[in-house]
Amino acid sequence: MSIAKKSTYDYVIIGSGFGGSVSALRLAQKGYSVLVIEKGKWFKPKDFPKTNWDLKSWLWEPRLKFHGFFKMTYLNHVTILSGVGVGGGSLTYANTLPIPKKEFFTSGSWKGLRDWEEELEVHYKEAHRMLGAEENPYLGPADNLIKNVAEDLGKEACFSPAKVAVHFGIPGKTYKDPYFKGKGPERKGCTQCGACMTGCRYNAKNTLDKNYLYLAQQLGVEIIAEHEVFDVIPIDKTNTKKGYYVFYNGSINKEKKQSITAKNIIFSGGVLGTVPLLLKLKKNNSLPNLSEMLGCNIRTNNESLLLVTSTEKKSKDYTKGIAIGSILHIDENSHLEPVRYGKGSSFFKLLTIPSVQHKYAIVRILGIVALLVKSPIKILKTTFTKNYSSRTTVLLFMQTLDSTLRLKLGKVTKLKTVKESSKSPSGFIPEASKLAKIIGKKVKAMPYSNITDVLLGTPTTAHILGGAVMAKDSSIGVIDKNNKVFGYDNMYVCDGSMISANPGVNPSLSITAITELAMSRIPDKKDLKT
Repeated sequence: MSIAKKSTYDYVIIGSGFGGSVSALRLAQKGYSVLVIEKGKWFKPKDFPKTNWDLKSWLWEPRLKFHGFFKMTYLNHVTILSGVGVGGGSLTYANTLPIPKKEFFTSGSWKGLRDWEEELEVHYKEAHRMLGAEENPYLGPADNLIKNVAEDLGKEACFSPAKVAVHFGIPGKTYKDPYFKGKGPERKGCTQCGACMTGCRYNAKNTLDKNYLYLAQQLGVEIIAEHEVFDVIPIDKTNTKKGYYVFYNGSINKEKKQSITAKNIIFSGGVLGTVPLLLKLKKNNSLPNLSEMLGCNIRTNNESLLLVTSTEKKSKDYTKGIAIGSILHIDENSHLEPVRYGKGSSFFKLLTIPSVQHKYAIVRILGIVALLVKSPIKILKTTFTKNYSSRTTVLLFMQTLDSTLRLKLGKVTKLKTVKESSKSPSGFIPEASKLAKIIGKKVKAMPYSNITDVLLGTPTTAHILGGAVMAKDSSIGVIDKNNKVFGYDNMYVCDGSMISANPGVNPSLSITAITELAMSRIPDKKDLKT
């Protein structure tokens, strides 16, 4: 559908990721009319690429006519990996649903606004239920590799299978809806092909279009795909309770501009959707009362992504399993997860170089030259191996330790980041590098990093967070403890940009749970005063 059925809705939701999907279902259950506008496409299992070499089906880059679901954004302080499409990041994420440790709930700009750990407990349970979370029953070679490292470090008790949004059962077997008493779609048992992040072609991954959005549509929620909101203007600037005009057009085919009226607005486009849009609306005077803190407190989840490619003659097949099947808690602040892509998905080989860590770029470059001289055969074997994805394990290292950036509209580029905290996010985390070297020795591998990580010293993150954080007032944040935007009535933010501290683990579950809490505080339509 590309045209709204109505001219006015109780709620218009911009974006269909974890925040948008939860909002759509819960508001529909409360009796509201809801429209979701998503700039990406609808995807069915058959639409997903077999490997990430099918760039047109995998990458989102409309300027190149690439209309996939995976987006890479290069900014001056960080490289961001994100998802686009109906279901948002769930289409390409690694299914992993951990609950953060206590520090997440007691730090950052939302500290003290509520007892977050207690308030969110029931909503984390509901999020697990809705997303079909269960403990991974199968440890693949990459998981066992990390388990072996844990044993060597005396941390075997700190290793565990991941809790993931995947339907297991008998591989390839079709099941009637196993989650919602027959109201949901059929599912199939996971085949352990490792291709979760290039889109599940076997109907085993519990993406949002199979739970929250699927159920929301049954209640009348409308979803317009391939369209993008470009302006939101109050109907009455002196009384924003009257609602907003929402203007949108095609994101792929530049169809004629359209407009609708919304009594309430929810921004759910993720950090790279919500924050730039709000910055633009503030700048062009559509929403001038937005907080000056908009774009602040951007966090990278303090991540480091490193790759190790086995050069053993009889290497194990590291594609077997789900995208992330296990987690190792290194210490109270650090976590390590082994990540895999499916067979043939070796595109990232083009974007990596040997990992060299140092404060100065010239030293890192000289270090790469030294490695070329010292270990040319290993580098050649890594680069030209025929079975790159089968031999490669991506190491995702995350920390709860904090560092922040500020996101701004750029003059030359669409967006730019500026240093905010005393310590900017870095692509170099000594603990991560040490672990990568330990793991590399076990499989005769040399750790690799994203080219930008090494040459520019910037991190790569799949979990960009913040920019519209919670706080007690607009001098510190953008939204209040109920996700309401300061300065405007009937306006909310429910996505990764609301995350107000560093979770240190995969954040999708937290975005879901916090949105569940926000929606639980909105009254049923029938209970509103007329």
